Amino acid sequence: MRYTTLLIGMSVAMLSVVGARAQEGDATAGATVFKKCAVCHIADSDKNKVGPSLFGLFGRTAGTHPGFSYSTAMVDAGKAGLVWDPASLKDYLHDPKAKVKGTKMAFVGLKDDTEIANLEAYLKQYSK
Repeated sequence: MRYTTLLIGMSVAMLSVVGARAQEGDATAGATVFKKCAVCHIADSDKNKVGPSLFGLFGRTAGTHPGFSYSTAMVDAGKAGLVWDPASLKDYLHDPKAKVKGTKMAFVGLKDDTEIANLEAYLKQYSK
């Protein structure tokens, strides 16, 4: 009985660690996901392309990266308090046009939470 209880406890602990790591994301896998974004965005430098640079994204108010011409909708979202963090990015990436109605971003979004977690881990490497 004692052995079974110990095994169950260890199994629960291991599953918790594995689950936490899965939610943290994998930056290497995120680099692959980022290829979907790289047509329009750069993450490893502070230069804009068709879309704004994602370098230092976390903690940035939406619609404020210098030198990029944002849609009025994105600027207004920032003025209304949208700041990029893992939760807001996940919400945005699930359905960009629903999160910021009127955004210029044509990307339809990512539906897979694992891809989003991996992308987040990748982008965190380039946070300031």
